[in-house]
Parts: sequence; structure tokens; C-alpha cells
Amino acid sequence: MVMPRRLSALNRKLGRDLLAMRGQAIAIAMVVAAGVSMYVMYLSNFASLQGTRAAYYSQQRFADVFASMKRAPERVAGEIADLPGVTAIETRVVASVTLDLEQLDEPATARLVSIPADRRPRVNDLFLRRGRWIEPGRRDEVLASEGFVSAHGLNPGDQVRAVINGRLRRLTIVGVALSPEFIYSIRPGELVPDDKRYAIFWMDRQALGAAFDMEGGFNDVVLRLAPGSAPEATIARLDRILEPYGGLGAIPRSLQLSHWTVENELAQLESFGFMLPLVFLMVAAFILNVALTRALALQRAQIAALKALGYDNLSIGWHYLKWALVIGAMGVVIGLAAGAWLGHLIIGLYNKFFRFPELLFSVPFSVVIGATILTLFAAAAGAFTAVRRAVKVPPAEAMRPEAPAGYRRSIFETPMISRHLGAAGRMVLRNVTRHPLRAAASMFGIGFAVAILMIGFVFSDAIDRLIETQFFLAERQDVTVGFVEPRADEARHALARLPGVVSVEPQRSVAVRVRSGHHQRYLSLTGVPPDPRFRLIVDRDGKALRMPASGVVLSQILADVLGVALGDTVTVEVLEGARPVRQVEVAGLVDDTMGLAMYMELAAVHRLMREGDVASGALLLIDPADQAALSRTLKLLPAVAGAGFKRAVLQSFRETMAANMNLSILINLIFAGVIACGVVYNAARVSLSERSRELASLRVLGFTRAEISLILLGELALLTLAALPVGALMGYGLSALLVQTVQSEVYRFPLYVSRQAVAWACLGIITAAVVSALVVRRQLDSLDLVAVLKVRE
Repeated sequence: MVMPRRLSALNRKLGRDLLAMRGQAIAIAMVVAAGVSMYVMYLSNFASLQGTRAAYYSQQRFADVFASMKRAPERVAGEIADLPGVTAIETRVVASVTLDLEQLDEPATARLVSIPADRRPRVNDLFLRRGRWIEPGRRDEVLASEGFVSAHGLNPGDQVRAVINGRLRRLTIVGVALSPEFIYSIRPGELVPDDKRYAIFWMDRQALGAAFDMEGGFNDVVLRLAPGSAPEATIARLDRILEPYGGLGAIPRSLQLSHWTVENELAQLESFGFMLPLVFLMVAAFILNVALTRALALQRAQIAALKALGYDNLSIGWHYLKWALVIGAMGVVIGLAAGAWLGHLIIGLYNKFFRFPELLFSVPFSVVIGATILTLFAAAAGAFTAVRRAVKVPPAEAMRPEAPAGYRRSIFETPMISRHLGAAGRMVLRNVTRHPLRAAASMFGIGFAVAILMIGFVFSDAIDRLIETQFFLAERQDVTVGFVEPRADEARHALARLPGVVSVEPQRSVAVRVRSGHHQRYLSLTGVPPDPRFRLIVDRDGKALRMPASGVVLSQILADVLGVALGDTVTVEVLEGARPVRQVEVAGLVDDTMGLAMYMELAAVHRLMREGDVASGALLLIDPADQAALSRTLKLLPAVAGAGFKRAVLQSFRETMAANMNLSILINLIFAGVIACGVVYNAARVSLSERSRELASLRVLGFTRAEISLILLGELALLTLAALPVGALMGYGLSALLVQTVQSEVYRFPLYVSRQAVAWACLGIITAAVVSALVVRRQLDSLDLVAVLKVRE
């Protein structure tokens, strides 16, 4: 019956102690809450996206294998359906067309995908959001993608003009649909979705086949496989079947553009969900260690008394360890609530870019458990060394005050320096230099706050740097034109005669499969002229790479995927024309910012394809005054599959990145500000607790409030200023680590730490220090001199 009373007494003491240090406890709990909030926000969004995608794929029967070809007769479908493991097949006609929209100057592009009018697709079924299904015999009825309809304010019954196989036709939208194939809908060759200029239309199979001379044939097929079937074996057999019909190479679901993009986004979410909270919790553990170390130093006499009353080291250690666990638990409760609320905001962003029938946010129980365990572990780890050191002190020694530090003249107290410092300045310097470990710990904590604050500004700068590198250094043209079919050199002269065109640079790109061992990727091999004017090969630092005369240049990320290095050989399988296969040396690597790229000297591409000066597109430099006239002309050219105006693409990219990243960066900056205030306030408040008797004695001796404030806050100012360069270095290291962690095949952020980012981070810490100083100064002014001086020696 004795132990319960002892525990009850210690618990009451715990409550009184936490109440006495409530300012510090709240500050530390808020830092913990920031880390927990980020953990919950990112990983709950990850779980919500992953669960929603899995359910959507299952309900709409999303394909496991995709293949395109020039044209295959319908009888081949039976041969494909008989392949081992295939459970369902849907043959289709797919084509890209130009849209003539009155609300846009430049031409938009639509991808037409055939669907049966009399039934639902067996594979890649659609989710009909509004309107009705197309009716047999109505050749101009289409279902339109939700993003395009929303961007233009269209409704069922509205019409859109499209240039289909050289003829201008009016298509009537009868329904608004979603497809698991286009969760992330992006125009080929572009960087981000642009719903204003890119649409998906689903059209009657017979009508679309007749428009593109595909009656009795198809140019696209999607397959569902039995559970457990290996897609690699099916793909190999399917490629052999489709090769005589101009097959472009079958791909598994993992390489399908929409799925691949969402998968990369999920990987980044998961990385952020672990990395950033881990940094925050490390800072919280550090602050807890510093706070408890100093708080327990002030409770030496109480620890000795508890031991004298019969409490063993384990009971006392558990009592003080509960300080940290209670503060951690407070942070968990606040963080779970804040993370759930912020998660709802972030999921709204994903609803704009990832088109699901319904994307609901929920906080899985596993995330709650993970956040709680991780936080309590961090709190216990941060407090453990401080508690162990305190409870190991023998009772007799603990009853005496801690031995004062060895006082001697510091290296800064030379006569030349001392006469300019005054009494208060010398006290500040002495206290810092005579407790170097404590000063270093405070500097480290404040430096960590600088580093975390820098991360948000660095990522904001990284986006601006990425835009500058991609759109102004690498891409110097005004317009990018793609042809329906490769054209002879006469096309360049025809483009040069269009309104406003100042200069033309032909482009040749070829669909290929690049392999090394069992690793492979499908992409475009881009021909680069000896002296390119408009499109340069540029790395993340903005440095241009000259194209070697032989071999290929690969994106560094592509080389990593293939497992090759400079000088190695890769197999290039062309998926067009005569479909040559070549072993090619990797002559260069470029650490670029976007996608997967492979380059070859333009003349070498022509030799590979056994062709003359053929172009699959062109880059144009234009007179801005004639842009509208050029746009109208390009809309009506049947040979032009699409045209991208850099101004519009850049605007779309800025809007997309701003919507996608700015809220995340703002949240990170707010949390970093919380850490900054928590670290600085905790350092100031602990210093006040330690030196309250000393400062009260100085007040009794005649020092003014301003003078004792200078002694206390001058130390805080000195440590803060000394921590700024340390924090800048730590911020650079953390930013480099995060940039490396979140890079993906979709895009890679350049590591760019601007002076402005460092300056804003330092200014934020200085602001936090000033606010904390004002709060502590107010507490210092209300110091009860009599109560403080009544300390038993």
C-alpha cells in the first residue's frame, strides 16, 4: 500500500512541475506537434491516394498491359485473347487531333479514344460523371474528360470544333467522364497537366475508325491479366504478334504514363512523410534534452530528498521521464488534430490534378499509432541521458549546490576589448565562455531552427530555378510544332512562310525501347543538330552539354534506372519504320530536371532510320505581334498534330506548381517558424530559470531592469547571432538531403540556395528571438526578488 501513495505523490509533483514550466512545455509540445502534423498530413494523404487508386482500378477494370501499333486487322484480337494469362481484351482506335476553341488563341489538342456505343468497355471502363453514354449511329457524339469540361465551363449538349484527319467537324459533348487511364492527364511532350489545352474525348468505335481509315482494324489494345500472371511474358508474346503491324512496343501498367506519374507522386509523399517529421522530432528531442538537463540541475536538492525518503533510482527516473512523455503526448494530440485538418486542405489540391470519381481523406489508425510511437520514442530518447545523469548523483552530493564553474579570464577579456564592453557585456561573455558545452547546445538548437526555416525558402527558389533552366536556358523557342507523320525538308520551308515565323529548327524524334540487361524504358530518341539554336541539353545547374559526334547522351536518372555508366553500351530498339536494333555507347550523361531523355546526333538518327532530312516536328522563333495570326493558321493545318506555345506552357506550369507546391511550402514555413520560436524561447526561458537568483541579487545591488535584461538577453542575442552561420551550413546540408530524397523520374529539383533564402531564414530566427526576448523580459520585470532570494543553501 506504500508504493501507490508514493506514485500518487510523484504524479502530483509532476503536475506542479509541468505547471511551473508551462511556457517551456507548451513551446516544446508545439515543436512536437509540428512534426506529428506533417507525419499525419503526408502519410494520410499517401494512404488515401493509394486506397482510392486501388479501388478505382478494380471497379473500372484498369488494364495490366498496353500496346499501340500502326494498324492491325481485327482478327488479330482473337490471337491476343488466346495468350496465356489474358482474361479480358479491348481493341481500340486512338488518335490525336487539333481543337479550334474560340476562347483560346493557340490550338488545343484532344486525344480521341474509341469506345463501343452498345456496351461498356471490358477493360478501362469509364466513370460517367454527368450526361449519358453515346448512342449507336450518332457519329459526332463524344464523352469529354472532366478536367477539360471544367476548365472551359462546358456542359452536355455543347459543341467543340475539331480537325479530324484534315476535316473540320463539330463534336457534341453528351457526357462527362473519367477514366483510370487518365487520372493524370498530360499532353505528350509537356511537363504538367493543362486542362485548357488538352482534352480526352471518347468516341464511337465505328465513327472513329471510319474517320481514320481503321474500319476492320485497330491501332491500340489494352489487356487484363489473371492475378499472379507475369506481365513480362505476356508483353514478349504480344510484341511478337504485333511486330508485323508496326507495333510500338507493349508496356506494363507500371510504365503507363498516368500510373507512372501517380506512383512517383506517392513515392515523394512517402519520402516527405518520413524525412521532414523525423527532422522535426529530432529537434524536439534535442530541446527536451537541454530543457530537462537544466531543469534537473535546479532540482538537485529535490532529487536528494526523494532518495532520502526511500525512492529508488528507477522510480525517480521514471518520474522525470514522464515529464518528456507528457509533453510528447500533448504534442501528439495537437499534431493529430492539426495534421487531419491540413490533410483535408492538401487532398483538395490532389483532387485538382488527379481525377478520381471520389477522393476522400481519412487518417488511418496505423498512422495514428505510428505517430504516437515515433513521438514518444523521440521524447524518451531526448530525456534519457538527462534523467540518467541526474538520478545517478549520490544523495549527499545532490544536497549540496552544484560546484561553480572554474572562473578565469576568457580570451575575449583583454584590456582593449573589455573597456568597450562594460560590466554587463563582460558578464555575458564570461557566462558564455565558461559554459562552452551549454552555449554550443543552444547554438546547435537555434542553428537547427535556421536550417528548417531555410528548407521552405530553398524549395521555393528551386522551383524558380527549375523554370529558368527548363524554359529559358534549355528551351529557347517560342513555339513547338509536332507533325502527324514525319515530313520531308519541304515542311521546314512551309513553316517559315507562316505569319510571324522568324526562324525554324527541324526536330526529329523516334519512339524507341532502350534496354540494359533486364531494365528497360520506352521513350523518344531526340536528334540534336551539331549547333542547336533553340533546344539545348542543359543540366540542373544550367550548364549546356555539347552533343558528342557518336553514341547517345542519357539523363542521369535514366542511366540509374538502366544501371549503366559513362562508356557502357545500351540496346536501342526503334519502334518505327524498319525497326532497327543497335548497340550504342553511352557517350554522355546529363543531370537534367525533367523526365527521362535520350539524345543522339541528328545525322546519326537519320542514318539509324535510313532516311534523308526528315523531321517529326519543328521549333519556331516568332514575332510576338503575329502570334494570334500564327495560332489561327496552325489550327487549320492537317499535317500539324499539335502546337505548344511557350508562353501558354510556362503559364500553365507556373499555375500548376504554384497550386501544388505553394501551400505545402507555406505549411512547412509555418511549422519551421513554430520550431524557431520554440527553440529560441526555450533557450531564453531556461537561462532565466538558471540565473534568476543571480539576476535578483544584481537588482538588490542596484542594477536597473534594463541592465539585468541586457545581461540575460544579451547572451541570447550573442548565441543567436553566432548560430546563424552554423544554421546556414546545416540548412544547406538538409536541403541537399531532401532534394536527393524526393527526386523522381518525373522531375528533379536543382539544389539552389540563394542569398535571399539564407537572409529570410536568418531574419525569421532574429524575429523569433526578438519575440521570445520580449516575453522573457516581461517575466523578468515581474521577478519576485524576495521569493527568488529565499533559496536554501
